[in-house]
Amino acid sequence: MITRLTKDSFLFKDKLTTFASIMISIFILSAIFGPWFAPNPAQGRGNANVDDIFVGPGRAHLLGTDELGRDLLSRIIFGARPALFIALAVVGFAAIIGTALGLIAGFSGGWIDNVIMRVSELFLSFPPLLLSLVAVTFLGPGLVNALIALIISWWPWYTRLIRVEASIVRSKPFVEISAAMGVPNRVILVRHILRNVTTPLIVQIAADLGTVILAAGSLAFIGLGAQPPSADWGLMVAQGRNLIFDQWWISTFSGLAIFLAVLAFNILGDALRDRFDPRISRQ
Repeated sequence: MITRLTKDSFLFKDKLTTFASIMISIFILSAIFGPWFAPNPAQGRGNANVDDIFVGPGRAHLLGTDELGRDLLSRIIFGARPALFIALAVVGFAAIIGTALGLIAGFSGGWIDNVIMRVSELFLSFPPLLLSLVAVTFLGPGLVNALIALIISWWPWYTRLIRVEASIVRSKPFVEISAAMGVPNRVILVRHILRNVTTPLIVQIAADLGTVILAAGSLAFIGLGAQPPSADWGLMVAQGRNLIFDQWWISTFSGLAIFLAVLAFNILGDALRDRFDPRISRQ
């Protein structure tokens, strides 16, 4: 039965989506169970090991060690947890805020719609990473502040998406009939409109998870995200950038972890879009 479900699942319909599913599974398992199967958990947490400074990839350390002698594989495994945390937190809060405002704007219309959309367009007028940089500069460096800064720059995208979808659903006959029968607006919003905008919302969330990981890594790279001795992929890339010609493995493997996570979530977003888009499904 498991084999049949695997064959029928859209996540395993081809080699690319199968690869993405495997990468995401490894990423999640590393974030949850990393401390139990990392080769050197203490070094993964940040403890130094001065006897093995700058050891290249080999049998003792599969991915080598960094400037403090810490096992890089353990550091990358431990880095999966903050990466997953900030991705889920940013996308989760941004989706909740943006969906709530988008539903209100799309359903209410009029001046409420205008106010919400003008405010969101004000935020959208700045590139997301630039807006995050400005916000985290005022808040100060750190993982939590980087999370807040990314939420500030991310919610307007969900507001615009859900507002368009909600305004389309609002004009459907079943919504008009419910309103004519005296069904409360909050019931219409939750039972009828929210139900019918979840598909594009899920697709957007899946695609944004990888983008948030990349953005958080970019903030850590310039010193505004996670701080040492945290195991953060972007921070590890920054720590190895001046050693790229001699100790190439530090930045290379950390950057590869970011690349694979972003690629896997982008492929997942495309697979979900292909699965739920009626026009693509028919083709």
